[in-house]
Amino acid sequence: MKIRKGGADDLPAILAILDSAVTWLNGRGITAQWGTESFSARPAAVEQVERTMAEGDPWIVEIDGVPAGTMTLTPHPGKHVPPADEPEVYVRLLATDARFHGHGVGAALLAHAAEETRRQGVSLLRVDCFAGSEGRLVSYYEGQGFTRTEPFAVGEWRGQVLERRISRDT
Repeated sequence: MKIRKGGADDLPAILAILDSAVTWLNGRGITAQWGTESFSARPAAVEQVERTMAEGDPWIVEIDGVPAGTMTLTPHPGKHVPPADEPEVYVRLLATDARFHGHGVGAALLAHAAEETRRQGVSLLRVDCFAGSEGRLVSYYEGQGFTRTEPFAVGEWRGQVLERRISRDT
């Protein structure tokens, strides 16, 4: 498993990972998280992914040279979550290609996010996620060392913000 910094040329790979995640979620009956239509088929979603990538640093996990997961780290959350009152690193667009579920891709990306946060001299790492489906994704992030902060909603969609304090010493 290799984690590398991405760039604008990685947009097709990132969209493919996100599309695979939508298919995987839908196959498990989870349609409320990211909908039922692929990211790449929705021009507004493609534009949002491009904008998020431009606002921060996209990262790609590769397994045997194949893009297996992605996240973008930005200095602020998306538009539906208020920024923190201190410097922060925000995890956005975290997804694993369905072919690589169970390989620790998400955990590796979150560990890398913590390292990048520390490298930047920032002590607050935050993420938000879908709070439906019995809170499974919230529980996943808690298992990765994050703590729930404030819930939020976008229409009927329910989300949860989580944070992790990063020590600057280690």
